[in-house]
Amino acid sequence: MELVAGIDSSTQSCKVVIADALSGRVIREGRAPHPPGTEVDPEEWWRALQAAIAAAGGFDDVRAWAISGQQHGMVALDGRGRVVRPALLWNDLRSADAAAALIAEHGAAALAERTGLVPVPSFTLTKVRWLCEHEPEHAAQVRAVALPHDWLTWRLRGFGPDAPRGADLDELITDRSEASGTGYWTDAGYDRELFGAALGRDAILPRVLAHDAAVTDADGRRVGPGSGDNAGAALGLGAGVGDVVVSIGTSGTVFATSAHRTIDPSGMVAGFADAAGGHLPLVATVNAARVLDTLATLLAVDHEELGRLALAADPGAGGLVLEPYFEGERTPNLPDATGTLFGMTLAATTRENLARSAFEGVLGGLRYGLDAIRALGVPTARGILIGGGARSAAVREIAPLILDIPMTAPPAGEFVAWGMARQAARTLGHELPPAA
Repeated sequence: MELVAGIDSSTQSCKVVIADALSGRVIREGRAPHPPGTEVDPEEWWRALQAAIAAAGGFDDVRAWAISGQQHGMVALDGRGRVVRPALLWNDLRSADAAAALIAEHGAAALAERTGLVPVPSFTLTKVRWLCEHEPEHAAQVRAVALPHDWLTWRLRGFGPDAPRGADLDELITDRSEASGTGYWTDAGYDRELFGAALGRDAILPRVLAHDAAVTDADGRRVGPGSGDNAGAALGLGAGVGDVVVSIGTSGTVFATSAHRTIDPSGMVAGFADAAGGHLPLVATVNAARVLDTLATLLAVDHEELGRLALAADPGAGGLVLEPYFEGERTPNLPDATGTLFGMTLAATTRENLARSAFEGVLGGLRYGLDAIRALGVPTARGILIGGGARSAAVREIAPLILDIPMTAPPAGEFVAWGMARQAARTLGHELPPAA
């Protein structure tokens, strides 16, 4: 056997999959939880990563590894490699005013042309701007800015304030997919002008590796460049041009594989890069599975019963419409919005219709994003439904109706971690099969 490890450090937990690069078999797995919240001490991720590796039997016999992480989070480091303040995650919306200011200063169309993105609070650029404006004492200490995956890769390679290889900030690495989600990266490299305007000066940014490049860790293992979580899922699934991946988890995402860079001046579609040298136009919603969680709690049922209630109602839920912006929204960009229930009549207001309206509301938000991707001329021939929400029979039945696309739902699996195992295997010259 020639073992490789794929790691998925998501919002909720850290998952490790160790596979044999020769046979394609999963050999062992491990996981550990992350703390809740939109502001997290990165050391919590490091402890979870170590626990997940231990639960997977360790890395002594592993020859290569790669990490995928939640995108956009800001990990600010000082000159000694210490974390300046708790990391702001993608779902921390406090930088909404900073996003609006950046658009006002530079123009949405100009920013889309430069970076493929129009700033929203999720993106790292807005968090850097917020830090400069609201915590100048912390901003003054910053010598490097990394994303969660960048920082974890750096630590696992043996770097850090008290690590064997020292706190060499020049050894921070990232990949195209992660860099493309910062708001200060172009296909030609970092946009230092934008970054410097946000922080008030320049700083060290992780070196961007090509999708087929590799470095090593302290023990000589091969290390892939890693990826953002959605790019990792696309790689794990083997998604190609014409495939649209719909993920229903903490957040909702719709993304497609594209051979060409997309530019959307409206900011609806983020022009990300993928983990295979191409592009990954993506739309994300903040409100997804948590809406279903809330409605299940409200109706005092479990998720299986919530789905049964929804399928007992007719499509359209008798006119009951749930606008699911419970915690603001990223797409459309409505950070201060709240959820609203429309169409309540004596006849329509039943448990069944209320359950159905929750599923249709979540999926309707994703259809809004899918239509925006289609409008850019991106092929969308087949849908692949993944995420915790995809385990619901109601989601699998209702999704094709709302999204208006043929859909397949692969058996539940760690697609992001598998994508990283595929990437790690490639650093050794092997090819693991896609998960779907």
